[in-house]
Amino acid sequence: MRTMEQVPSEEIQTRTIDELKPPESNQESKRAAIVAGLVVLLILAGIIVALVVLLHPNTDAAYVARLRDVFIIIMAFESVLIGAVLVLLIFQLARLTNLLQHEIKPILDSTNETVSTLRGTTTFISDNISEPIIKLNEFLAGFSKLIDIFSSGKRKI
Repeated sequence: MRTMEQVPSEEIQTRTIDELKPPESNQESKRAAIVAGLVVLLILAGIIVALVVLLHPNTDAAYVARLRDVFIIIMAFESVLIGAVLVLLIFQLARLTNLLQHEIKPILDSTNETVSTLRGTTTFISDNISEPIIKLNEFLAGFSKLIDIFSSGKRKI
């Protein structure tokens, strides 16, 4: 396995997020944006045409009344649809709350328990293994130095 220092800079390639996405997703998002733009354009054109027809002075009152009734029906249908979507949203929010309480919380509790066990294990290892080994190394280093001092002193005499 090579480290970053061993890899020539020509082999290292940096990519943007757009390059990492599959090409279909870019085309699909462009297509969706175009369709959304066309829908908005058609709605605006419909509003402008309706305003021109309704504001024309020769427009029949019965025609305007029928058009008004159609818009009232559409608004009532839209209100019912929005109410249904809100009920669905409340249902999904209840499911999310249930998921968080009954599935995610136990996972977090288990993770906290594991971390506290790991903390206790590291403290135990530090107190009972690492610390005595460090003290033994200190003693051996001092004893080795003492032997070096006494052995170098005998040679000089």
